[in-house]
Amino acid sequence: MPASLRTLATLCLFLLTLAPLSQASAQDTASDAPHALRFNWTRDGIITGGAGALWLSSETVFKDNLAPAQCRWCDRAPDGTDTLNRLDRWGRGIAGNTEASRKRADTWSNIIGFAGLPLGLLGAQYVAGHSTGASGEYFAQDATIMVETAVIASVVNQAVKFTVGRERPFVHVLSDADKGLTAHPSDNNLSFYSGHTNLAFSLAVSAGTVAALRGYKHQGLIWAVGLPLAASVGLLRMGADKHYLSDVLTGAVIGSAFGVAVPLLLHGRTDDAAPSSRRASSLSLNPSIGRQMVGVSGAF
Repeated sequence: MPASLRTLATLCLFLLTLAPLSQASAQDTASDAPHALRFNWTRDGIITGGAGALWLSSETVFKDNLAPAQCRWCDRAPDGTDTLNRLDRWGRGIAGNTEASRKRADTWSNIIGFAGLPLGLLGAQYVAGHSTGASGEYFAQDATIMVETAVIASVVNQAVKFTVGRERPFVHVLSDADKGLTAHPSDNNLSFYSGHTNLAFSLAVSAGTVAALRGYKHQGLIWAVGLPLAASVGLLRMGADKHYLSDVLTGAVIGSAFGVAVPLLLHGRTDDAAPSSRRASSLSLNPSIGRQMVGVSGAF
């Protein structure tokens, strides 16, 4: 369908904006050995475990109490007139035409988002690290940083979802009498922004950012595996009629932001205080720490 092709092109353009990070960081030739990153198992275990517990409990135990029973962002005027914006109306062209096709898209978004993407990224991360001489401990740290980033991003996503209360696309077209008859009524008004897409991009971009910080030789493999799979998750969520295009794009942007910020802010290189001559061609996004200044330098 024309709308689906245009939507795919939009996501592809977004992915291209992330490519320079990989290309620039691939130029780091200061050392063949992977760089050590700031990491503390106690600190990062507490952060990851705490955020993970908050996310999972908000999605299971407390969801019925936290989720809005009525939409706050309904895309309708007080008289019931549909006020859905043109972008999201156009983007709905990718939604499946039948219940079976929408359910199939929903199933595949879960399979790829919660299994295919994480496993693919971990495999690519291991290959990139192993080819650069990274130890098993480095791989364990990399995996933990990815999970840490994903659960932090997901906690923020849950807070926004419960606060905003946007009605999902498939609920939007139902009559008021039918809206309470959906399979999961507590999930009806949690459209903004896409949690699956947010999770997928936080995992993919954090894996790529960690590989860039480490200086892995074949880090392009991580981006090549992660970004297309992450984009497919967003497209499938639209195909399932669970999210609008604006929900998916926002999830991709915010998930990517966490994917860059968490590794940089919490896990920068331990050798960042080296002379500037050694860092002249280093990572595109790199925390710079000196005696009188703390900052982040970047090239996009």
